[in-house]
Amino acid sequence: MDIERMLHRVGRVIGKGRVFKLMFNIFPGFRRTGAKMIKASDDFHYAKIKLPLNYKTRNYVGTIYGGSMYSCADGIYMVQLINILGKDYVVWDKSASIRFRRPGNTTLFAEFIISKEFIIKIKEEISELKEKDYTLKVELMDEKGVVYAEVEKVLYIASKEHYKEKRKVRLALQKD
Repeated sequence: MDIERMLHRVGRVIGKGRVFKLMFNIFPGFRRTGAKMIKASDDFHYAKIKLPLNYKTRNYVGTIYGGSMYSCADGIYMVQLINILGKDYVVWDKSASIRFRRPGNTTLFAEFIISKEFIIKIKEEISELKEKDYTLKVELMDEKGVVYAEVEKVLYIASKEHYKEKRKVRLALQKD
């Protein structure tokens, strides 16, 4: 049995949100950021992470390492959109930036929210344009809502059919 089918079966039993959260939390690339996904909805429209200030995340001057602040936000929007949009779409992280607002001297949280209206907009635009870049933002903040960093992610989204055709052309050009 392949991993996708196994996860689908487990998701039906314990909930897709719990599987999403579990998979992120055990994935070494995410786990090593020092963050933990603490909430995830079954429809993938919502996820929340927690990034504590501790020995794993502390930098030379005693605040949260900037790399932990960025990397704890990496990949979440992409995985959410892959699961929401389904097999007819291709989603890739394309670029990212982070703006540090203040030193991370406390536990930080980030909420990844994708509205149903945004999904409708994506489907309409991809139906017409076949591919497009979308910019999504997430803020890392403390329990009181004070913002410590802003992460901006640019995601490439295309119809799977368009992407396959584009890839075929690119590969043909590389052979010449």
